[in-house]
Amino acid sequence: MRFTALAASMLSALTLTACSTPTMTSEPAAMNGADPYLWLEEVEGDRALAWVREQNQRSLATLEGDPRYAALHADALAIANNRDRLPLGGIHDGYYYNFWQDEAHVRGIYRRTPLAAVARGEPNWETVLDIDAVAAAENANWVFKGADCLEGSSRCMVALSDGGKDASTYREYDLTTRQFVADGFVVPEAKSSVAWVDANTLLVATDWGAGAMTESGYAFIVKRWRRGAPLSQATELIRGQQTDVGVFAGVLVGTRGERIPIAVEADTFFESRYWRLDGSAPQLFTLPAKATVQGIFSGNLIATLQQEWTPPGATAAIPTGSLIAVTLGTASSQTPRTQVLLAPGTRESIEAVAITRDAVLVAGYENVRGRLLRFALSGGAWTRSALPLPENGSISFAGADPSASEAFAVFEDFITPDTLFALDDRATRPRAIRALPPLFDASNLVSEQFEAVSRDGTRVPYFVVRRRDVALNGQNPTLLWAYGGFQVSYTPTYSPFVGRMWLERGGVYVLANIRGGGEFGPSWHQAGLRTNRQVIYDDFYAVERDLVERGITTPRRLGIMGGSNGGLLMGVMLNQHPEMINAAVVQVPLLDMLRYDQLLAGASWVDEYGSPSNPEERAFLETISPYQNLRARPDFPLPFVLTSTKDDRVHPGHARKYVARMLELGMPVIYYENTDGGHSAAANLNEAARRRALEYTYLMQQLID
Repeated sequence: MRFTALAASMLSALTLTACSTPTMTSEPAAMNGADPYLWLEEVEGDRALAWVREQNQRSLATLEGDPRYAALHADALAIANNRDRLPLGGIHDGYYYNFWQDEAHVRGIYRRTPLAAVARGEPNWETVLDIDAVAAAENANWVFKGADCLEGSSRCMVALSDGGKDASTYREYDLTTRQFVADGFVVPEAKSSVAWVDANTLLVATDWGAGAMTESGYAFIVKRWRRGAPLSQATELIRGQQTDVGVFAGVLVGTRGERIPIAVEADTFFESRYWRLDGSAPQLFTLPAKATVQGIFSGNLIATLQQEWTPPGATAAIPTGSLIAVTLGTASSQTPRTQVLLAPGTRESIEAVAITRDAVLVAGYENVRGRLLRFALSGGAWTRSALPLPENGSISFAGADPSASEAFAVFEDFITPDTLFALDDRATRPRAIRALPPLFDASNLVSEQFEAVSRDGTRVPYFVVRRRDVALNGQNPTLLWAYGGFQVSYTPTYSPFVGRMWLERGGVYVLANIRGGGEFGPSWHQAGLRTNRQVIYDDFYAVERDLVERGITTPRRLGIMGGSNGGLLMGVMLNQHPEMINAAVVQVPLLDMLRYDQLLAGASWVDEYGSPSNPEERAFLETISPYQNLRARPDFPLPFVLTSTKDDRVHPGHARKYVARMLELGMPVIYYENTDGGHSAAANLNEAARRRALEYTYLMQQLID
């Protein structure tokens, strides 16, 4: 399936108090009235940016003035620009494409090599598009957001973002001439999606004018745009509603040469309808609302289910989390012919699906340990086999194409560098092509998996990476990371930044697989939706307590880190259990949960968090919203809050207002706002290295000093 979308998947000068905690004698009244810091939501407002500059100046003096910062920054730059990385990408028309960044290509180059050369482990790269050169020539802050290329053609639609925003400009590019096409297709900046119908026709969902974007900021009208006509004359094919998250254009490419243009109508963040657009009128695939189409294999629509489903005409329900095949000719009928390929157990999950000409490949987890399964048709019957790959790590796909037999996968764990495997012999036999050299010293490190027991008795797994000789005396500086939302799984991965900047310097690293994620499938995620969200925070608290009870660390030496939804997690834990930690890195966070749905893409997340407009859900949000629940207290640690001016997914106003409120209360805080970078808070490798150096300098100040 080729599907591109930018969906889902988000005052006067104040004095910065440094690392000491002030004596609290009183605090301003609780925020029961009008929000005094709404002006900080003016992203590019003069007053707001002046405030940002002042906070940055104070924070950078504290962090970059630390004698450890220079060495950490040098390490971060070396890692970011290191050429010993797997050049991962995708397969297209006999080539393997990769986006590459290094010290010579800070913004990056889009390049390719013959597929056979990758399989031999001898890639011969040629640059297709140089983003640094384009940015310099156009005096623009371009960030590459991907390319959608038409099979059997040299034409691609390239997405370029100003400073890393989700909103992008799409421009037609010719792989043969290495030039943007004169008078070619151009879709102006918006949160758009495009897909090729044929060489002269695009599907486009974009900002068509007043009233044409959803409350979440995405397009909900898909049109057909023919070459030579102005975009304004594109023909409407389907429209959703402004209350949808969005409607996104795509195309399904099958193993028998099928090319089916589609529109995905995201009614909510987790509920979608898939429409075929290759007939005289849109046709709806007969699937449940919580299903994800993965592609077409041998005349079958392949999908995963995020809910239990009894297909029309069937007598038995298919369990949530299952992988199914629906005969394509019946997929829009009242009686779709459906087969279950895989129904995971309670501690299993499907993480990703890839389709080659010969097989459906499934990367999944059993108790957060990766495995790779293969499904194929033989004599009309489905067969299942497991591919022999290393155990106790993570497995991800690194390229597959329904028109080719080749596929690639990557194995990694916390202390084993990434290894690229070619899946040979019709994707039946993994063969290691290249293993990265170590980027930090792991000779004395060990990775262990433990379980904490949450308040309701749920067993919550977590990983600990530490030196073998660490004494369990509670004195180990420990960094605990988690996300806990949107069915996103976080599994054992090799991070040179964590390894060199934290583990080599004596720290302990912990990854918690709390509810809200996808580590155990849709049910693990759905357990923490809306007003049930407190279980996520209970899980995290249980892991904090378990780390202390095992003697791994103590609150004095425990720091936590999370971004985006994980930033919300940090804010909640700072309010609910500040006594458990001495540091918190709060990255590009959601923090005002009573206004989040009115800021940028926030309306698209109501299915995850609940609506502030719903009385019952608002009552719950009022109990957890970090911004409104800030209170000055002596055990509140000094947090480090980071965001980006260019983040058009999670509004920087969340972080700004939170910090302004802390300063009003006389609470210590460090704040840094990158003026570029989008939701990643870093538009290029150098900025990413600086952010990490700032974070680890702060962690050492708080947990080691």
